[in-house]
Amino acid sequence: MSVIELPAPERAVAETREIFERVENVIPRIEWPLHAPYVAAINALKKERNAVILAHNYQVPEIFYTVADIVGDSLALAMKAKQTTADTIVLCGVHFMAETAKLVNPEKTVLVPDLRAGCSLAESITAADVALLRERYPGTPVVSYVNTSAEVKAESDVCVTSGNAVEIVEALRVPRVIFLPDEYLAKYVASKTDVQIVAWKGHCEVHERFSGRDVARFRDGDPSLIVLAHPECPPDVLAEADFVGSTHGMTEYVGTLASEQRAPRVLMLTECSMADNVAGRYRNVQFVRPCNLCPHMKRNTLPKVLHSLQAMEYEVTIAPGVAERARLAVERMLDYSTRLRD
Repeated sequence: MSVIELPAPERAVAETREIFERVENVIPRIEWPLHAPYVAAINALKKERNAVILAHNYQVPEIFYTVADIVGDSLALAMKAKQTTADTIVLCGVHFMAETAKLVNPEKTVLVPDLRAGCSLAESITAADVALLRERYPGTPVVSYVNTSAEVKAESDVCVTSGNAVEIVEALRVPRVIFLPDEYLAKYVASKTDVQIVAWKGHCEVHERFSGRDVARFRDGDPSLIVLAHPECPPDVLAEADFVGSTHGMTEYVGTLASEQRAPRVLMLTECSMADNVAGRYRNVQFVRPCNLCPHMKRNTLPKVLHSLQAMEYEVTIAPGVAERARLAVERMLDYSTRLRD
């Protein structure tokens, strides 16, 4: 096993000066000597391993902006993972995202820094549950959010993300679909289409904690506040929001605000690090931050990423029979997304 010693903080700070300039508005300068040795070591080891690091939008800025090669929402990570020529992929997110990367890169080594980085939403449904739904609604296509296990994907007809769910559901050209596992996303999709939606009662432990009362309280203090919400939030939150969309959609919307207004004030109702990472891109935007932390996303840290690359742990594996069927559902999503975009 190759082991890279951490450089001295002073040397690491000097080596990573340009990197720090990208994050100095979201990472305090006093903290950088703690991060810099890991950043320098990880970036050196990536070259040795021919590895890339994929980081979801909910990762902390010291991962998102300093060591990640590919960043984005679930769809972007899935699409870009398929294009990488690296031998090894380190997925800084949660386990189902790493499984998705493995599905579209079956010959590559896919690692996660912490095996405990799960997802309450993915854990809310099993393959057996999907089988029972198919028995109850025979002939009805199963549309699974990417926030599901490989076993659930294997029982599905197509996967979707929050950004393409409405378009893919309509593209199926059927009167009814089973949509799982997020109940609130299912209700949002139902409000945007005439397709009948059979929903499951799964929830994200981060987004379900927001309420419409929270939004109203912040608006009372600042009527000019612009509220953005993820469709995994409850319906009363979405009703109060100025914009509802995926993490990619929210980022693009903030970019529009940043170009049109001098200093817009934004309340982003999603995971905490999302606002930090968007703030790093649009420095004139003022973020109000009553966000919620995802304990699973926060299991990824720079020391764990370094260990993952050094020890080549922890490798994601999927049973061949499950992988073959799950890959079809993911590939259909990617095919639909490409066609709908073009």
